[in-house]
Amino acid sequence: MQNPQPATTAAPSILRLPPQAQEAEQTVLGGLLLDSRRWDEIAETVNAEDFYARPHRKIFSAIQALHEAGEAVDVVTTSEWLANNGILEKAGGLPYLGELANNTPGTANVMAYARIVRERSVLRRLIDAASQISEKAYSPDGLDIGALIDYAEKLVFDISESDRRQTPGFQPLQGLLTQAVDRIEELYESDESITGVPTGFKDLDELTAGLQRADLV
Repeated sequence: MQNPQPATTAAPSILRLPPQAQEAEQTVLGGLLLDSRRWDEIAETVNAEDFYARPHRKIFSAIQALHEAGEAVDVVTTSEWLANNGILEKAGGLPYLGELANNTPGTANVMAYARIVRERSVLRRLIDAASQISEKAYSPDGLDIGALIDYAEKLVFDISESDRRQTPGFQPLQGLLTQAVDRIEELYESDESITGVPTGFKDLDELTAGLQRADLV
């Protein structure tokens, strides 16, 4: 299957491609063209901007528009939507849509490929954030070090927050802070110095208050 033109147009100073997974992107799109019933779960994991290749973004957007309109999704309807919006050739053309469907082995593992697409997207955003932080550090424009750190933290925090909704491993910062405060209050109000399971080592128990629930996994 051919690899379409990537979404980025900037020429990097070092010849290194951003993180991407062309085959995973193709399999996700092919899976949607073969079985549109997978749309809801896939749409919870990736969006059009998560795809590295421009044609893939256009194809995903076409599939999304068809779903939102309550229309059937397959190679023909997707190509028609793209043609009606004047972007069929920019999306690779009808032959490429056919390749996506024909070269996709099945839809059983499509969610695994969707997660790969999402992960590569987050990595690209982190690289972009690092570039912005570096640029700002070289040219701070009057910002003091505290403001620069706040700037850097916000860029990374925004990425974490946007990904949290689509990646179960992430938790909101507010929730984690609440848990930490509750735990501190619990320790403060407890009459016992050991609130967990004693290890049998006095010095260690004094430092850790015993093994806590999170340690016993």
